[in-house]
Order: sequence, then C-alpha cells, then structure tokens
Amino acid sequence: MKKNAQSIQQFVIVGGGTTGWIAAATLANIFKGTAVGITLVESAEIGIIGVGEATIPPFLATLHSLGLDEAEFIKATQGSFKLGIRFEDWHQRGEHYFHPFGSLGRSIDGHDFFQCWLKARAEGDTTPLMAHSPESVLSDHGKFFLPHKALGTALAGTHYALHLDATLVGQYLRAFAEKLGVVRVEGHVESVQQTDVGDITSVQLKDGRQIAGDFFVDCSGFRGLLIEQTLHTGYDDWSAYLPCNRAVTVQTKNVTAPTPYTTSTAKDSGWMWRIPLQHRTGNGYVFCDKFCSDEEATATLLASVEGELMTAPRVIPFVTGIRKQAWNRNCLALGLAQGFLEPLESTAIHLVSKTLALFVRMFPDRSYNPLLRNEFNRRVRADYEEIRDFLVLHYCTTQRSDTPFWRWCQTEMKIPPTLQQKLDFFRAAGGLIPGTEELFQPTSWYAVFNGMGQEPAAYNPTLDALDYSKLAMSMQRGKDAILAAALKQPSHADFLAEYCQAPKI
Repeated sequence: MKKNAQSIQQFVIVGGGTTGWIAAATLANIFKGTAVGITLVESAEIGIIGVGEATIPPFLATLHSLGLDEAEFIKATQGSFKLGIRFEDWHQRGEHYFHPFGSLGRSIDGHDFFQCWLKARAEGDTTPLMAHSPESVLSDHGKFFLPHKALGTALAGTHYALHLDATLVGQYLRAFAEKLGVVRVEGHVESVQQTDVGDITSVQLKDGRQIAGDFFVDCSGFRGLLIEQTLHTGYDDWSAYLPCNRAVTVQTKNVTAPTPYTTSTAKDSGWMWRIPLQHRTGNGYVFCDKFCSDEEATATLLASVEGELMTAPRVIPFVTGIRKQAWNRNCLALGLAQGFLEPLESTAIHLVSKTLALFVRMFPDRSYNPLLRNEFNRRVRADYEEIRDFLVLHYCTTQRSDTPFWRWCQTEMKIPPTLQQKLDFFRAAGGLIPGTEELFQPTSWYAVFNGMGQEPAAYNPTLDALDYSKLAMSMQRGKDAILAAALKQPSHADFLAEYCQAPKI
C-alpha cells in the first residue's frame, strides 16, 4: 500500500462560536505536529446565536479526548453540573417527571429492571420509577458528587453533563486551538470561489483577501454560507413533526443556588428552559408562531423568569430540519449550518462532536470518495432522525388540551413511522427497539414513556417465574441504597465551591 499522495493539507473553517472552535480544536488536536494547516475565518459583524448552554454526558468525552482539565474548563466557562432534565407540566398541568442520565436499577436474575418494575406495579407496588435512578434522587435533594468518589456504592454508575456559558466555551476553545497552531482570520466572507465541477477552492473576504483550502467546514449558522448559499445542498423541513419555530431568550441574575439539572416547563404555546450557571441563569421560550406572537412569547418568558434581567429579550427564528447532505463535495456543515433540532434534550453540541468523530472515522483525501461521503451522510441523518423521534415523543403523548397548541399536538401533529413503531412496541409489553450507536439508551426512553403516561398493556410473562417476595426485597434494597448514599453527598452548591468555583464576573 502506497502512501496517500492526495492527503488534505489545508482546512478552512468559516464561522466561529462554539461550533467553529470545537471543529478547530478537534482538527488541530488530531494534526498537531504535522504540516496540515487550519484557518478559521470569523467576523465580528456577525453575531453568535450562543443559546446552547446545556450538554449531555458524551460532551465530557470530547473534553477528555482533547486532553482538557475538566475542573479548569468548568471554572473558565462558569459551568455547573447537570444530572438530567426536569420536565414540568408536559403530560398534564401540575405534573412533573425527570429524564436522568445513567441507568435505572439493575437487572435481577437476568431480567431487565424495567420489566421487574412493571411486575412490581402489577403486584401493587406504588414506588415511582425514578426512585431507582441515582441521578433523579440526587437531583431531588440538590446533591452532587463525582461518581469515581462513590465506588462501591449505589451511586457509582451515575452519569452527568454540564451547563456552560456558550460564549466562554468559544473563547476557551479558541485559546486552546490557537496554541496548537490554528490561524484565526478576522473578516467577512463576501464571495466563494469554485472549480468547474463545483468544489470550493477559496473564500474571498470583504477586504479582498483570499483564503484557499483543500477542505472547508461551514460553521456559518442558519444561513449556511457554503453548504447552502454556495453548494445549494437543500434542506429537509421537519416542521410537520416539530412545529415550534421561534425562541425568545434572556439571561437573569441568580437568585438561588444553581440546581444540578435543567428545567423544561411546558407553556401555552411551547416550552421554557431554565439553565443555571455559576454566574447567571439562561432562560428561553421555544414556541410556535401560529399560536403565539413574539410579543406574547416575550411577555410569557419575562413573567416566568426569576431574578434581575441581564440582557434584553432576543427573538430567534428557526426551521427544524436537516441539510440533505451534511457533507457535500469538499465541504462539511456543522452546527446550525447542518441542521436544527430544538434544544429540548440539549443535543446541539453533541451533534457537532458526534459529526466530527464520524468524519474522522471516514476521513477523506482530496479524491473525496463518494462511498465515504454517502455513508457518512446516512449516519448523520440517522442521528438526527433518532433525536427528532425522541423529541416528538414529548409532544405527541401529552394529555394537555387546555390551549390550541397542545390540542394541535394531540390531534394534528404527524408522528414519524419510526417513532410510531417504537410507541406501539412499548405499549404492547414495555419493550424497546434497539438501534446501532444510538444516543438515547433505554433509561431515556423509559423515563419519557413513563413520565408522559404511557402504560404497557402487560409485562414480560417470564417474570412470573420469579419468587415475587425476593424480587420485591431486592428492589427495595436497591432503592434504599440509592437514597442513603445520595443523602451523604454534598449539595451541588457546596461541591461547585470546593471543586471548581468560577471567578466572579
């Protein structure tokens, strides 16, 4: 096998922010010490959306792969910890449920724990499912710790993620990437040059400078400067599945200690997020403009937030969906340039990291083999469709009928066939349909199915072969062990102060 003579020698990333600098840091870390050049072009004229401040556990793997110190990163980004998401008023007004990271209970005599819980329910046990979740119990009591400090206890398998200041994340990763040789160019891209067959050769800035490259990464946000305006890739609109198309955001001063979870509260025409950081709280209202005006949404948000306003309300329009190709010719789209799924499950930054990891696994040379590109695009679409289906699940199973929006979700919202299959299968006997390399594992599906009132018609009959008194005792011991261990942990606020107290801003 000969050495590849067509290897990519120059990357050009168009757009900064969290997405652009994650791309720059990832590529720079891979090619450090080589002749491969990476240039990032960003303009101060173009604002950054920067509302994706909640993450999910895989983001920690991204930090570790870059060799970053977790505590230092949290300090620099004013971060806090996240054990899951608390959903309020989604199924019915006045109800709430928790979507935890990690696992639910442990298998008993080879039986899936959720099936054991269904069996116990049938026997009259009223213990909530989340009493068997370490993350949920810790959240209920405002506790946090690092799982490796609880080895040998019922909390050892706990998973967590982070709440972050998106602007500070971009700044931190910029400094990291520039130390590895990434060249940042300040300027506004005015035109894009292409070959006769359509490959991009360079971008020209407003001041006349040209930045040439072999491969281009489009991090230009919703406008998709390269992937759409230049390559005309096309966009699949998923508004029929997810009707919300606008968000209004605002930042407030903290009035209470930050919770170790994100809060998502259903409102009349959508839902509101609350993301507590060390120095402030991020708030937003995601809504559908067919049911609510910008003015009404802003008033709803401002009436719901706590603490003094730090920013003016900002309205952000969006269209849920995905580019027809995330990788087209010699261009890879990331972040908002690639697609958009509302931040209900905090998947935006994950999709950036996951896309980059997949791109590295299928890394091209300058021949841009279409076999690699086509398989890459298939897998990225599969990731988006999985997340889309999971988000739709939150809406289509609501029992709220108190506003036109929620009545629409019950009666007119389209359900993707892939989700309908999962719903039907679960309703039959509490089972799941597993996929390959899926983000949402059984705990996630069980949490939302249960939280949204989905009741299986039966449990697996093999559970009847077990001695129920022993099964009940085992489940009780597990529940008690989680609670006892959780109560011994420090509060989230105390842990932040000891482990990663951020500087005052």
